[in-house]
Amino acid sequence: MAQIKIYGMKERLNPIKEKLSDVIHASVVDAFQLPPDKKFHRFFPMNKEDYLFAKDRTDAYTIIEVSMFEGRTVEAKKYLIRLLFQRITHELGISKQDLEITLFETPKHNWGIRGVPGDELELNYKVDV
Repeated sequence: MAQIKIYGMKERLNPIKEKLSDVIHASVVDAFQLPPDKKFHRFFPMNKEDYLFAKDRTDAYTIIEVSMFEGRTVEAKKYLIRLLFQRITHELGISKQDLEITLFETPKHNWGIRGVPGDELELNYKVDV
């Protein structure tokens, strides 16, 4: 399971939402071996006055937060981060300086999905990759 939030300046984020979502999803599928149909993305297009950031960033500044079950290896998590930087920079032209990624891991029992705690959920994929 991975829930993804994407924050950015609305004028920059809205036109690229679909492509950015596809790039992020392909990266998560490759790094974590998630089934392709497990796509849970939420976009937060921000008004300029509500999106404050350091002066060494541009209006393309984008934050990606990934909430997920704990269990992935350090190597898999680093691989995801590297894929995201590489693919987003290459396919969308967002510089590495304008991209920040945070992974949040929580125990499965801290999730509620389809009416049960996450540790009681039957998954059709492995988390320990």
